[in-house]
Amino acid sequence: MYVTLTDKLTGANLAKWQELLRLGGLEAEQLPQKTVLVWEEETLIATGSREDNLLKYIAVHPDYQGQDLTSTILSALRQDAFQAGHSHLFLYTKPQNEWMFTSLFFYPIAKTDKVLLMESKQNGIGSFLDSLPAEKKGEKVGSIVMNGNPFTKGHQHLVETAAKECDHVYIFVLSEDKSQFSAKDRLEMAKLGTAHLPNVTVLPTGPYLISSATFPTYFLKDRESAVQVQCHLDIEIFTKYFVPKFSVTHRYVGTEPFSPMTKAYNEALKERLNITLREVPRLEEKGVAISASAVRKTQDFDTLRDLLPETTLSYLQKED
Repeated sequence: MYVTLTDKLTGANLAKWQELLRLGGLEAEQLPQKTVLVWEEETLIATGSREDNLLKYIAVHPDYQGQDLTSTILSALRQDAFQAGHSHLFLYTKPQNEWMFTSLFFYPIAKTDKVLLMESKQNGIGSFLDSLPAEKKGEKVGSIVMNGNPFTKGHQHLVETAAKECDHVYIFVLSEDKSQFSAKDRLEMAKLGTAHLPNVTVLPTGPYLISSATFPTYFLKDRESAVQVQCHLDIEIFTKYFVPKFSVTHRYVGTEPFSPMTKAYNEALKERLNITLREVPRLEEKGVAISASAVRKTQDFDTLRDLLPETTLSYLQKED
């Protein structure tokens, strides 16, 4: 038996890798950054991959299970990730695999009936949340989770509505860098756009709340349910950790006339959230609901001025 590490799966190796995933009930969404391959002569008997700090596509050939090959895979992936600067790792798996990965020093964060999210740091999410300021003031504490790509007048309207109705409001800006604007820029634009509201605190989500665009679906048999599964896991994390930490009583969302994915997420919130959900009508400009996607599609300054608060305009001009 020998182990190889590659960043390019091609030809026969690619075909063998895809077949091994299929045997494990997995399906490749895309080629990963790095892949560990475990061989018995010419037979690929185990594999695992890494995408930044996310481990995925972990599979062992049915004929070679029970030989501690998952441990071999994770050891190689941990070493490669550490060399790339990633010491805090995450993985998604099926709930029935919890015992196996727990024995290999991964710790559960949250799970639904179809998916389990784990991390390599024990109580990493607790430590992260403890590092954030909890400034609860009063009995009605609102929350908004946003990408803010970029922060628009629509976002500002939603925050202002929550700030009027609540004693304090927390804005959680997604920290993943998978958007046109960086996590750093999106967080700063949200802070600037809400600086006039003394009862609003803007915070990052860290790696614990992610967008549907980056939620892995390779272990789901029914790809159509991927959005629903991601929604349920996201809600589980928010209600299990964020709600008690910040004493949140209300969550605010805007109505969604454009994205079926976001609309489905809002519906899931209505069904599963254990706090009050407040759905606020979208702010409109010239009869059309304001959206960040519309902002990203235009270069016309007059149009941008209609859609963006002055704080965002100034920030983007400064960055240019």
